[in-house]
Amino acid sequence: MMAKLGYPLYFLTLLGIWKMLGVIAVLVPKFPLLKEWAYAGFFFAMTGALFSHIAVGDAVTELFPSMLLLVLTAVSWYFRPMERRLMTGLVNS
Repeated sequence: MMAKLGYPLYFLTLLGIWKMLGVIAVLVPKFPLLKEWAYAGFFFAMTGALFSHIAVGDAVTELFPSMLLLVLTAVSWYFRPMERRLMTGLVNS
């Protein structure tokens, strides 16, 4: 699949390592900024996969896994617990 999309095979290893580190970042308590970066990385990876499949003319059935993971990433980010959210824009009066 990677060759069909035009990527070198070593890219699989790189993506795999990044994704594993991202999963660890999301699951480990605390570090909300790191979690935001991990979610952003998942979002970039899945949109990149989606557009790569579109660019080579894959059928909609080939797009489904990337779309599903993109939606699951967005849903997971949106419904994350309050203690895992960045508290920005709060003003102490």
